[in-house]
Amino acid sequence: MIDHALVASDHCITPDPGAARRRRLAVGLLLAGIALALAGLAAGSDGWSLPWHGDADSGLILGQIRAPRTLGAWMVGALLGLAGAIAQGLFRNPLADPYLLGSAAGASLAVVLVLAVGSLGGVMTVMTAASGLARLGLVGAAFVGAFVGVGLTLTLARGAQQTPRLLLAGVVVGVVLSALGDLVSTVAPETLRGKQVFMLGTTGFLGWASVGVLTAGLLATLPVAWRLARVLDALTLGEDSARSLGLALARWRLVLVAVLALATGIAVSQAGLVAFVGLAAPHLVRRCAPAPNGYTLLASAAAGGTLLLAADVLARSLIAPQELPVGVVTAVLGGGYLLWLLRQRRLG
Repeated sequence: MIDHALVASDHCITPDPGAARRRRLAVGLLLAGIALALAGLAAGSDGWSLPWHGDADSGLILGQIRAPRTLGAWMVGALLGLAGAIAQGLFRNPLADPYLLGSAAGASLAVVLVLAVGSLGGVMTVMTAASGLARLGLVGAAFVGAFVGVGLTLTLARGAQQTPRLLLAGVVVGVVLSALGDLVSTVAPETLRGKQVFMLGTTGFLGWASVGVLTAGLLATLPVAWRLARVLDALTLGEDSARSLGLALARWRLVLVAVLALATGIAVSQAGLVAFVGLAAPHLVRRCAPAPNGYTLLASAAAGGTLLLAADVLARSLIAPQELPVGVVTAVLGGGYLLWLLRQRRLG
């Protein structure tokens, strides 16, 4: 009896290996985020430099250019990582990404329309489309366009009651809105350059105003998503099992879609269509530390921020003084990771 009691006691106090992995991932993301933030403050158009001289120029470079861009890049990635985790949990599909419900196509079409109207009216040109009032117009148009795309998807799917119908409606809306955007670009070819910048994604225009908007977006979406993590946990058991737990799936799914649309719309409006971050970040989290959706949502946000900040530092420094589009860097890194993952599974 004593031996059995000792065995039972040892079993009870044995640490959970999953908890240890989750702690290691959290510490790793924190350390990586700090290191990349310091790298972001040092990476500039002239390569790696440390402007800590205390003069006016150094203060301007650090305080008004590098610091908001570094912080903003992390926040854009965090919103995309959070949106990707919501999408994958909501659709129970590891290939789901934040742009699945037509938000990307809607934002792109809205930006092209603003550029086309400006070019035809002689008020806005492609060269000035990212400054002043024009920049504000593009940001607002991208945000509204993203929500219009999601709204059309919900209308076509007749709400969020059926996940397959919602998924199919998102694909249809994305294809149609993308075609309309291409049609506008054909009629007004002056918009092609501005559209290309938006489609490739950029963190070069992030300032303190953008950081304020992104902070508000994170504060609005992250707590709500975390509170609704139990809905995503229930959905992993199947819709019938989730309903048996007394959950109003249609209502909570609609709330999750709204959170997904808000996070994606804010990120897209500030940095354009940054590829693969929302897809790869939840994959990395689930591979390194499988956990319930509450942890996965928070860790995916942190992983997304870390990934985009790493891509931003590389985009600034690889071919300085020229700069790569950050969306190209994330596509290469994210695509390479997914190819490696497919190879590992095939070999396994």
